[in-house]
Amino acid sequence: MVRRVTQRDIAIFAGVSQATVSLVLNEAKSAEGRIPPETRERVLKAIRDTGYVADPIARSMVKGANRILGVFTYQPAFPIAQADFYTPFLMGIEEEAERLSYDLLLMTAAARDDNGRKRIFGETGRLRLADGCLILGSQFDRDELAQLVAGDYPYVAVGRRDDAGGPVRYVGADYVTATHALVREALAAGHRRFAFIGATGPAESISDRWHGFLAAIKGAAELVYSHESENGDPAEQLAAVRASGASVVFFAEVAEAVVFDNYARAQGVSVPADLSIVVLGSGTRTHTLRLQRVFTSYAIPREEMGRQATSMLVETLTSPPGPVKQILLGCDIVAGETLASPTRGPTQGKRT
Repeated sequence: MVRRVTQRDIAIFAGVSQATVSLVLNEAKSAEGRIPPETRERVLKAIRDTGYVADPIARSMVKGANRILGVFTYQPAFPIAQADFYTPFLMGIEEEAERLSYDLLLMTAAARDDNGRKRIFGETGRLRLADGCLILGSQFDRDELAQLVAGDYPYVAVGRRDDAGGPVRYVGADYVTATHALVREALAAGHRRFAFIGATGPAESISDRWHGFLAAIKGAAELVYSHESENGDPAEQLAAVRASGASVVFFAEVAEAVVFDNYARAQGVSVPADLSIVVLGSGTRTHTLRLQRVFTSYAIPREEMGRQATSMLVETLTSPPGPVKQILLGCDIVAGETLASPTRGPTQGKRT
């Protein structure tokens, strides 16, 4: 078995100290003007002659210059139920990383606590294999996020995050503005009695939609029914919505809207002539459902979020420290087929 060439070997071959070899390898600014050109060339020749390859882990510890970006998520990234949630983010991340000549390290088998929950930080320190990390997922561990904010490890969150002991670096979607726009469309169509079905938190992406919805209808319409539900019973939901007198129902998730819509039509309720449906965002798990219509909604720019988060992380790695950046991207409104005047039928519009 051939022994791996070490920095100590290079130092012996070049007739210099191991510290000099380390400075040349890492091109440290502190070495500028201290290492004569002929000495540097001697070290580089020894590296070429021996075929020395630097240990990537050691180099990342010293300089953080492996050109590897980590991608960490608390939830499984590949199960079919999550495919259309994670895939667009990962496509954007991969595209931008390739453009910037960085490799990706997907961290799916992270350290776990005594309860089996994934942890970013663990005794193995595997996070440091990458120069920096993109944190992806619907919910984050608040303590670990605070540790990232307080530490020196480069990171960017994909999705808006509340302060965690300080401002969090992120690229997210502007759900509040997009939700306001959809409520305004419903109000313009003549709706004044609203229903809401879906989670209201704790994830920022969910709470932004809920609070944006409440703020938009305040003083302009009445919330006559709301139910925090995930995979709820469509029969119970439809009965409650109809009993409330709501003329439009807003859903936090498209998957639940699909089930509700299919059931309503099976019961003879015409959508949108009898009841309008609006969805706050382009959803997940839609590949497992039969989409028979385009819902009035907005498109979440998941790919662009991945691209811009990757660009921000690389900028963090290569630029002098500066203010924490936070970017919210706009969501395009999808006119769809499920919003109508309570008396006139479907509204007309184009995707913007």
